[in-house]
Amino acid sequence: MKDTTNATPVVLVTGGSRGIGRATCLAFAKAGYDVAVNYAGNEKAAEETAAACRALNPEGRFSIYRADVADADAVDALFKQIKTDYGRLDVLVNNAGITRDNLIALTKPEDFDAVIATDLRGVFLCMKAAGRMMMRQRHGRIINVSSVVGLRGNAGQVSYAAAKAGVIGMTKSLAKELGRRNVTVNAVAPGFIQTDMTDALDDKQKAAASQDIPLNRLGTPEDVAGVIAFLASDAAAYITGQVIPVDGGMAI
Repeated sequence: MKDTTNATPVVLVTGGSRGIGRATCLAFAKAGYDVAVNYAGNEKAAEETAAACRALNPEGRFSIYRADVADADAVDALFKQIKTDYGRLDVLVNNAGITRDNLIALTKPEDFDAVIATDLRGVFLCMKAAGRMMMRQRHGRIINVSSVVGLRGNAGQVSYAAAKAGVIGMTKSLAKELGRRNVTVNAVAPGFIQTDMTDALDDKQKAAASQDIPLNRLGTPEDVAGVIAFLASDAAAYITGQVIPVDGGMAI
């Protein structure tokens, strides 16, 4: 998105080192944004994302930032550093997430807590920090990565579904809080996307999953990144509080 200045817009993508996060970083680099790539542990992958962004946009600024989004102090430090480095934040993409999938009878409370901490609390912490900056700027875009599982549930994913459904509730609530400050808040709900999480499935499982998808294929990270980039664009300036499934029709 753009404001009344001529400054290059800045986007922060959490979990930007791989999968949907990396594809999103590349989409914004291609669109002319400066990109702050957040990662939790894999510095090499984050550097590879930043390098790929530079190849697409040699004039842009692409920095990596290590921070656990579930840690309130780490999130505060992250946003302060982005403010120091870039002076602004136009778009936040909350993409960082983990899974600890299991049937509820076999799910350990600590595994449930870990998923909630990253996938729900992490989104809350980042939205709170970004919201402060964007309210002062009187413009901004927040885009949260939820999941089709947050809309329809899935056996063996109680913790993940709880977190992703919570993200949808927070998205709608914050959209009502920030709308008068020209800040939009939306979510995307990916279905089966070809990422590290789905790489654990064998070909038979992937084929079975595809049968439940009207478009008869798994999605790509680029499918999701394109929708995220659209929600950050001027074309989406009158869209807020919405959840857009990117699932090939799976949630129909």
